[in-house]
Amino acid sequence: MPYPNNNSLPPPVRDHLPEHAQDIYRAAFNHAFEAHVGDPRQEEAAHRIAWAAVKRDYVKVGPRWVARSDVD
Repeated sequence: MPYPNNNSLPPPVRDHLPEHAQDIYRAAFNHAFEAHVGDPRQEEAAHRIAWAAVKRDYVKVGPRWVARSDVD
């Protein structure tokens, strides 16, 4: 199911990612979800793609996710 806003994201995403990373996750998930209509693993694929999109711009440092541009 597509997410209409960041408040509707799953708790592991909403509670741990910065707001901009949540925006990236939600946009990537919604796009991938629509692109995989008819796939029995549609939601699983959309979550994997969304996490990959976040990891392009963010990295986990300790317990926090930070923008790659802020890491040496």
